Amino acid sequence: MITVLRIGHRPDRDKRITTHVALVSRVFGADRIIVDKVDDKLARTIDNVTRKFGGKFEIGFGNYMEEIRKFKGTKVHLTMYGMPLESKIKEIKKSEDIMVIVGSEKVPRIIYDVSDFNVAVKNQPHSEVSALSIFLDRLGRSKELNGELRIIPEERGKRVLRIPGRDECIALLEKYGADERLKRHSIMCSRVALKIGEGCNSDARLLEAGALLHDIGRTVTHSIFHGVEGYRILKREGMDETIARFCSTHVGAGLLKSTARKLKLPDQDYIPRTIEEKIVCNSDTLLNGDRVVKIEEITEDYRRKGLYSEIPRLKRLYSYLEDKCGFSIDELIKLNEQ
Repeated sequence: MITVLRIGHRPDRDKRITTHVALVSRVFGADRIIVDKVDDKLARTIDNVTRKFGGKFEIGFGNYMEEIRKFKGTKVHLTMYGMPLESKIKEIKKSEDIMVIVGSEKVPRIIYDVSDFNVAVKNQPHSEVSALSIFLDRLGRSKELNGELRIIPEERGKRVLRIPGRDECIALLEKYGADERLKRHSIMCSRVALKIGEGCNSDARLLEAGALLHDIGRTVTHSIFHGVEGYRILKREGMDETIARFCSTHVGAGLLKSTARKLKLPDQDYIPRTIEEKIVCNSDTLLNGDRVVKIEEITEDYRRKGLYSEIPRLKRLYSYLEDKCGFSIDELIKLNEQ
């Protein structure tokens, strides 16, 4: 665990700088920050960011000497008067629990004495925010932060993806008249998708939303057009393309353009591209209603429907995810009993 201890905070003067210390702590892998002066507005700001952008970062308040005394791990004080970071970082990395002490203008002498390491990110005056950023980055313990909002990297412009939570997804299904059977199927699909996603670098919140909403078009039709209808519903609801595509890309394990034309579907992309789309597509394929079945049963169903050209790709997708995510069909079938 990494704890950042902010000392010398002045609520009337340091709101912005201490907020930045907390935000840097969260983004670069710290688990919590303790501030030595109670500041309710600061706490609300950090809690709000954590709720929207993800993670389990916590903010608390306490007397800094008491916090230092009761901390059992390695204490690292960032100061421009300390030893160069490059000479100490390997030794610091050996510690599991680390407290990073970040001061303001004047740090009491006792901090230098009680710290295990007094470390400098350059022996020059500069911001404690930059020092903390570089130190935590060199420490290398950043974690994936998945919340309601995602920044989608773009060369130009600003794009923010909002991912609906579980309750919002189920409420949307109910809004469009989903029956209990459809809701049970969607919930099981989300459980299967999350189980598969445990073993690979996938976005759990995005997986859950995509799996819960992939069949919302069945509230309009149970034909092959339900994927298109679901896509249209989610776009009307203001959902991002990233969410809406789960509807169009799960049908038939992802339809080739030639197959889509034969079925007279609109001219768009029906192939799952992202790891999340592939997992949701595969999860839905492995379900008969709300029960997981083996791949052999699924391929036989495809044969009965005349979708012979899609079977090889269905099997490739299953094998690809089985290898990449490390799941087994036996593990998934156990979900039937839970």
